[in-house]
Formats: sequence, C-alpha cells, structure tokens
Amino acid sequence: MDSNDTIELKRTDSNDPDFRYLIPLLDKDLQDRYGALQSVYDQYNHIINIDTVMIAYHGHTPAGCGCFKQIDDGSVEIKRMFVKPAERGKGIASSILTGLELWAKEAGFLYTLLETGNNQPEAISLYKKAGYTIVPNYGQYSGMETSICMRKAL
Repeated sequence: MDSNDTIELKRTDSNDPDFRYLIPLLDKDLQDRYGALQSVYDQYNHIINIDTVMIAYHGHTPAGCGCFKQIDDGSVEIKRMFVKPAERGKGIASSILTGLELWAKEAGFLYTLLETGNNQPEAISLYKKAGYTIVPNYGQYSGMETSICMRKAL
C-alpha cells in the first residue's frame, strides 16, 4: 500500500470546508435513494456547531465523513455518515465509524445510536459487522417505516 492508498482521519468540526464539501454529496445520494420522502428526513440532518466531525482522506483527498452529537449523559447519535461513491469498498466507512466510536468513548459515552434507511443495504451491513443491533425506532424516527435504528455499547 503506497501513500495514495492510506486512509487518514481528521477530527474537526462542522465548519471544516471539507465537511461542507462532502455534505451536499451525501444529501444528493440520499435524495437519489429516497426521492420526495427525503424532505421529511432533511429536517433532522442539520449539522450546525458540531464539534465532533470526522473526515476521512484517501490519497490526501476528502473521501468521507461522519459526526456524532450527544443524546443524553451516556449516549451519542452517529450522524451524516458518507463515503463518496468512487471511494466505496476501501474500508473508509468502517474507519470513520471506528474513529467516531473511539472519540465518543474517550469523551466518556457508553453507547452509540444511529438511524439509517431501508434503501441503504451497504450501511446496514456495515453497522451490523461493527456490532450494532437493531432497536426500536427512537425519537423523531418513531413510526417512520423506512428508518432502521441501531445501537452499540462502547
């Protein structure tokens, strides 16, 4: 593996220009998968003033991102997980997820929660391989048939 094949992770915040570059790509991907239904979910995807953003670089180019936000004293919610389509299948998403979990654990959290959609089988597979289990839909996702909520103890 040469330097162009390495995955580098950067801890940053929601003002990072590389995060701001990746988020519209994520939004387009979700719009393509869910169509008009995505507008319902968009209201829950605003990431402003988040200090726990992780960006993955592949060959020094931003390839993917994710972040988390606190839900309660012991739990965080993983949000805005995305890898550019051309970069998928290289272990980038699992690197981001592992990095976010480590960061949350370092901050004293005990659990991670997340929501993904039923039109994202690759995400569901990633989370199951990482040890997440499906739980009843929580919070704003209660009653949303396309949502799949998952949880993991750190």
